[in-house]
Amino acid sequence: MSESYSDAHLRDILSRTKVIAVVGVSMNEVRPSFYVARYLNLKGFRVIPVNPGHAGKVLFGETVRASLSEIEDPVDMVDIFRRSEHVPPIVDEALESFPDLQTIWLQIGVESPEAAETARARGVDVIMNRCPKIEYQRLFGELRMGGFNTGVISSKL
Repeated sequence: MSESYSDAHLRDILSRTKVIAVVGVSMNEVRPSFYVARYLNLKGFRVIPVNPGHAGKVLFGETVRASLSEIEDPVDMVDIFRRSEHVPPIVDEALESFPDLQTIWLQIGVESPEAAETARARGVDVIMNRCPKIEYQRLFGELRMGGFNTGVISSKL
């Protein structure tokens, strides 16, 4: 199942989001979950890392939480770096923990139509099989030809 999302919808989500809980974040700098979370943090998002294996450590200036229910502050988006079969209970916990949650974002290769239906029934936007880092770069002008920010090429000789 592959869903499509308009650029305007994705841009709206990324523009309104301020606080992102990243479930399944790794402390290993070469793992996608680490560099996506780091990128989002560098772009000004507050990133709250969630990983029971690293609970209590500090990443991006935030204490790693064992679960979403340990986060006391409001969260706008939950970004999930877990296999698809693990998504439904994470979404249930997110909906229970954050009454004002706006977005559930499932990373590339992660889809859960059942969990998406549950979240959407509560008025929460769901994005599946996409990466917020890639979408942010694409929508806010950081990706150019070949995926690189090539800057401006002068036409003057």
